[in-house]
Amino acid sequence: MMKPKLHHIYFFAICILLISCEKPKKKEVERPNILYIMADDHAVQAISAYGHPISKLAPTPNIDRIAKAGVLFTANYCANSICGPSRASILTGKHSHANGFMQNNNEGFDGSQATLAKIFRENGYQTSLIGKWHLVSEPTGFDHWQILNDQGEYNNPDFVTSKDTVKISGYVTDIITELTVDWLDQRDPEKPFFLMMQHKAPHRSWIPAERHYNLYDDVEFPVPNNYFDDYEGRFAAANQEMNVYRDMFEGHDLKLSIERGVDSLRFDPWSHVFFGRMTPEEIEKFWDAYREKNDAYFEIDPSDSVSIAEWKLQRYLQDYLAVIKAVDESVGKILDYLEENDLVDNTLVVYTTDQGFYLGEHGWFDKRFMYEESFIMPTLMQYPGKIEAGISIPHLTQNIDFAPSFLDICGIAIPGDMHGASFKPLLFGGLAADWRSSIYYHYYEFPGIHNVRAHYGVKEERYKLIYFYKEDIWELYDLQNDPTEMKNIYGNEGTEAISERLKTELRKLQDQYAVPDEHR
Repeated sequence: MMKPKLHHIYFFAICILLISCEKPKKKEVERPNILYIMADDHAVQAISAYGHPISKLAPTPNIDRIAKAGVLFTANYCANSICGPSRASILTGKHSHANGFMQNNNEGFDGSQATLAKIFRENGYQTSLIGKWHLVSEPTGFDHWQILNDQGEYNNPDFVTSKDTVKISGYVTDIITELTVDWLDQRDPEKPFFLMMQHKAPHRSWIPAERHYNLYDDVEFPVPNNYFDDYEGRFAAANQEMNVYRDMFEGHDLKLSIERGVDSLRFDPWSHVFFGRMTPEEIEKFWDAYREKNDAYFEIDPSDSVSIAEWKLQRYLQDYLAVIKAVDESVGKILDYLEENDLVDNTLVVYTTDQGFYLGEHGWFDKRFMYEESFIMPTLMQYPGKIEAGISIPHLTQNIDFAPSFLDICGIAIPGDMHGASFKPLLFGGLAADWRSSIYYHYYEFPGIHNVRAHYGVKEERYKLIYFYKEDIWELYDLQNDPTEMKNIYGNEGTEAISERLKTELRKLQDQYAVPDEHR
């Protein structure tokens, strides 16, 4: 047998040495965490990143941090403008008729169906839900859940787990923040997480944290130009029951005393969730904060209906925006936590709400209608290094897009039966030439609270067509020339072609989403 020559031995030795010194292959990029922060009824007008005059007087600097570090969605809409159904659409990526939760008084969300939480957990994520659930049935797919009982209470709320219900002392927004931080501290750091942190605030009845009772007492917020809307040509708008100065409960919503100098609220049908949750000391602090400014109401001439209506709007906005102050503080604490624990770069942070809200536009509070203030959802996201800082997305997106988008960003297959589309290309600078040009909406809850008629419709960038199907009434709006939707131009000469084109688009979307005949 031939012996290897010396130079061959040297050659092989050098090769082995080079191989042994080779740098280890870089690990694949870790899948990002998803931190989903949801408020309840947070209007676009009340987030200063959107630049509305109201928000300039009551800024949200911490929520704005997300927009500065990432992206602001300027045309994101809900599929059904009411709390439970919107949450169901977000969890499933489907319109209400497909996920089965069409109105708040449903028997309960079908937890056996595929949801974001289940899919993430099946793919190795830790899943957690803390805060408001409001889907009647128990959450499924979450490794950990700690939820408010029904709507929840602002003061000393009850929290429900799979084992028990416990009353926790404190202010609900602060408690949810603390519970979230506790979970983050105790999670398995070797696994990515999908965490839904869902606030009650700023849902009705807008009770601020004690530290914010008098925050905006000296601020006069702008009155919308259509606050005294006469609803001409809009049947459903004329027959709603969500007017600030006619329909708000003066005790429960506006916190008015029965008379000057008397520490007793006017009509409050849900007193058990107001003073019923406070200690005697907390009630006294409330009256200390509200007594003097309530007395000022009685200085208005009772026959001066305009001044009374405007006073009620100011009280509503002062409380609503003071409630949001605590939410903004919460967001700041969570963002700080991510920074302090080196979680910023590998976490997609989302801030949104379940639908928009009226802050006096058309004279209203609440939501439900397909009109812009109720329909649009504020949405902000950051994912440093992946999403360019300070950008905006003007494309028509919807809450049914959240589920497929989050899965896509995390490299998880999107179920074929989801109605939504992944907006990952929009986030990461991809081409959007084939992005949708219209979206579908459907509100079912009639008869119901606030008396808003059932309706569905289609929205494009410029035009919106709405059909109140139980009354067979159509409405058409040109959002370019009438952004506040005061003029229903359906049936006007020259609009026939627009209406027919939108009706065709509406039927196409209903076919695409397999809307049953009984819901058309």
